[in-house]
Amino acid sequence: MFNRAEYVSDTEWNRFLEASKNFATPNIFINLRTIKRRFIQLKDSFPFAQIYYAVKSNPGIPVIKMLAELGSNFDIASRYELDKVLALNVSPDKLSYGNTIKKAADVKYFYDKGVRMFATDSKEDLKNIAKYAPASRVYVRILVENSSTADWPLSRKFGCHPDMAYDLLVQARELGLTPYGISFHAGSQQRDIGAWNDAIAKTKYLFESLEDEEGIKLSMINMGGGFPAHYIQETNDLKDYASEITRYLHDDFGDDIPAIILEPGRSLVGDSGILTSEVVLISRKNNTALQRWVYLDAGKFNGLIETLEESIKYPVITEKDGGREGEVIIAGPTCDSADIMYEDEKYKMPIDLKIGDKVYWLTTGAYTSSYASVGFNGFPPIQAYYLTEDGIEDSEGNSLSC
Repeated sequence: MFNRAEYVSDTEWNRFLEASKNFATPNIFINLRTIKRRFIQLKDSFPFAQIYYAVKSNPGIPVIKMLAELGSNFDIASRYELDKVLALNVSPDKLSYGNTIKKAADVKYFYDKGVRMFATDSKEDLKNIAKYAPASRVYVRILVENSSTADWPLSRKFGCHPDMAYDLLVQARELGLTPYGISFHAGSQQRDIGAWNDAIAKTKYLFESLEDEEGIKLSMINMGGGFPAHYIQETNDLKDYASEITRYLHDDFGDDIPAIILEPGRSLVGDSGILTSEVVLISRKNNTALQRWVYLDAGKFNGLIETLEESIKYPVITEKDGGREGEVIIAGPTCDSADIMYEDEKYKMPIDLKIGDKVYWLTTGAYTSSYASVGFNGFPPIQAYYLTEDGIEDSEGNSLSC
């Protein structure tokens, strides 16, 4: 159904097959070479921006360590991510507490560890920052209404109306904090580049009105993530995103562009992953049913949660591709009727697919191992392994034999 060579080169595919052949399924293999290429490409595309890798997208130690060596900053969502990154000797001044939903105790924890940049979108959270992280820099996240064009929208839960953002930044100054900037997220896997244009225009309005009316001069725009990975739906190339977004910035800010922060996750690590699953069962619901049900040992609860409502459509291939195919419904192994990955999308698989055959999910480097449940139906979280230049490492950075 899908041409593997469009997603993974022959060289890297053979390297993956050799490395993964002795590992029990389900598992995910992450190719660090791919992540390094994506990071360099992003830096070259946005030379004026600081990159804060969204650790939540793939928190494997080998990924964090490599990106730190490449000079990345990090967007941190919890104290657990914070501890993991600091343990690798990353300086706290390269970190941002980007989660707007946080306990007061966690604000203090970050501050005590040396973090001085915090996101917010509400009055009560701002008060906690003022109390437990005094004099820190704060940036306010605004809502982006048209993020519904993203495959995985992120604006309904996070962000506030620009009018509230205005008030929060004024209050931040009154509370002794430094009003630093505005953030937004156009939505994960955002295929409409115009979403950035609308958000940047709102940001410009806030920059101007706060300076003119309150004497507050903001310094930074955090544009979040949203750049796409290579799934089955067509997207523009990163160079197109960079060209258009740079034009939007110049249209609104001229040559006086503020400091720009990007928080890539999916676009950096998504293409690096291959999830290997095994066919557990193939069945039909009646004797004349045209569709087969293909049950795998990986499902929504151990790696594939982003198939929820078939939002993210992964390219899926098998060992027997190339022959006659038929429509299938793809489901996971658990005793939960929600554990169905694809039914409406009409995926096809080989007619001669059998129990025990391997099924490969490409572009699964982001939000797979980090979303996996801990023990639903007794199934353990899916294991992630990392292909380095020297061999294989586990998620904690321990070297493994092939």
